[in-house]
Amino acid sequence: MPLPTVYVTRLLPAPIMAALRERYRLVTEPADGAIPTSDELRTGFAEADAVICMLSDSINADLLSHAMKLKILANYAVGYNNIDLAAAKARGIVVTNTPDVLTDATADLAWALMLSVARRVVEGDRWVRTGTWRGWAPTQLLGADLAGKTLGIIGMGRIGQAVAQRAQGFRMRVLYESRRSVASPPGFSWERRPLDEVLAEADFVSLHVPLTESTRHLIGARELSRMKPTAILINTARGPVVDEEALVVALKTGIIAGAGLDVYEQEPLVHPGLIGLPNVVLLPHLGSATLETRIRMGKICLDNIEAVLNGRPAPNQVS
Repeated sequence: MPLPTVYVTRLLPAPIMAALRERYRLVTEPADGAIPTSDELRTGFAEADAVICMLSDSINADLLSHAMKLKILANYAVGYNNIDLAAAKARGIVVTNTPDVLTDATADLAWALMLSVARRVVEGDRWVRTGTWRGWAPTQLLGADLAGKTLGIIGMGRIGQAVAQRAQGFRMRVLYESRRSVASPPGFSWERRPLDEVLAEADFVSLHVPLTESTRHLIGARELSRMKPTAILINTARGPVVDEEALVVALKTGIIAGAGLDVYEQEPLVHPGLIGLPNVVLLPHLGSATLETRIRMGKICLDNIEAVLNGRPAPNQVS
């Protein structure tokens, strides 16, 4: 029997690529860093029984119209707002994601951003590398403490809760806004509040909501104006959750003190007003970027593909 055909839109970690080559026929060998063209995507979708796609791949109805054999779209991400679910369903294509696996990696990165912005780590690194630093001084690059401050979390799902748990080590008070109330683990005390109250009281605001029509520009000029002028905004969720134009104004005029961003409205494009600002740390979408996490994500995709191609329900099918 011929091997099923799989199209992978980007190069994955070596152990996952090795498993794919062993079990399936690949439509093409993805090159490191290569972004598929529209024609390449259409060709891949036309030939594949299964596709592993990325959050950055726009999977629309037109593309799916070429997928005559396709049985499963295994999205290499937790989110799946890049996929036209209605079009996939109409064609009987199963859509899966990779939940749970990147919770810790993303929560760790949110804290890395908080610490980097508050303690001006990137500014200090640049200063040392230029060779212009002349030694310690009592007023240089003064930042902000995290210990004992108030952390506001918007979206208390798995990642939001993991971020909140890490706040215990900094003796931080945790406020959160979420659609549902979340029980605090033993030894923790998390307070659910309306969004405006969280924004007004928090010293650090960390975003952990999915991108939906109701969360697009959830943080805009009005919401930024509610925050403390000493507050720091962190976004490791989805770029369009924040109105970047309003954020640039807020950072330039002192409405808030700083921001740490891993995602962007028009990714991979970054608002030009952000580039030159010293009070914002900009990362290239590193939320799940640990080797261990990316391998686990690949294994989940493989498990879902194997299940569907063998006539079983996908473990991680999205509705």
